[in-house]
Amino acid sequence: MDTPFHVQPTDLPESWQKFGQIDWQPSDLSEHLYQAIIDIGEGMSLCVEAGGNPKHPAMIFITGLGSQMLFWSDKLLKQFIDAGYFVIRFDNRDTGLSSKIRIDGLPKVNTLKMMLKVQAGLSNRQEPVAYTLTDMAEDVARLIKTMNLDKVNLVGASMGGMIAQIVAARYPKYVDNLVLMFTSSNRAFLRPPNPKQFMTFVRRPESHSERDMVRHSVWFMTAVGSPGHLDIKGTRAIAEKRYQRNFHPLGVAQQLNAILASGSILRFSKQIRANTLVLHGSKDGLLAPSHGKFLAKIIPNARFELIDGMGHDIPPYYYPYLVSTIARHCQA
Repeated sequence: MDTPFHVQPTDLPESWQKFGQIDWQPSDLSEHLYQAIIDIGEGMSLCVEAGGNPKHPAMIFITGLGSQMLFWSDKLLKQFIDAGYFVIRFDNRDTGLSSKIRIDGLPKVNTLKMMLKVQAGLSNRQEPVAYTLTDMAEDVARLIKTMNLDKVNLVGASMGGMIAQIVAARYPKYVDNLVLMFTSSNRAFLRPPNPKQFMTFVRRPESHSERDMVRHSVWFMTAVGSPGHLDIKGTRAIAEKRYQRNFHPLGVAQQLNAILASGSILRFSKQIRANTLVLHGSKDGLLAPSHGKFLAKIIPNARFELIDGMGHDIPPYYYPYLVSTIARHCQA
């Protein structure tokens, strides 16, 4: 990966040596973070950024469907650093600069049919998909192990919240506190998206050109974001950066298929023993607040907080509240 300059691990504070022989470089996305391509084994590499004092509690952020690590903004992570955390964000497989999954001859699946089966409680496990949410959770667990981290605070949003639940259930030794943001158990018969938000699964950009993809991103955020808090200029800038950094539409399709093939993750949700906070916006039309409320009921030691006016995104207006609320939860 091309960067303005190269930093050897010895140029970092000695405390960074705990992560082993990882070649950290200054991030080309943030002045507060360092970046590395980390081999987590089994042919998989993740693009990871980290910042803050490694001696502080680690907080790992897992993003949602099709999103790159840019979903967790630089300003938001800086506030967590200032609150006393060592922050880590990364590109999920099939996005950004992390490994891409390409399986020759993989048959196409009927996405709409799979959606309807999930809603009705029918299984999609026999569908020919590239991977499932369990595989993506294994990526996170292997990242924690590769970086020699102690127990971490795990924050997952949307699909990332589903992945975080699986990690917490399967690897309790890795997770101290769990924060789930506008996510779900994927259980059958939960409230489906509102018509406007459902269109985000159906409507396609006019082309794969940068211009049309950026326009589509702005439309998407208008549909799912927090009413009254959309920063069109900022949304367009992030969309341009994502496109220029890596454009991989197959990855979005394969991640959606992973969600649908996984179906209900209730079996994992019920196993979670970590101290859990479930946050959901009152204006989320993609995943209704009832998804979060249900999670808080079935996860032992879980607490639910409804955030007034927030949609399926994290506008800067909510940063101070989210940072203080999550920090308080992780210090309890």
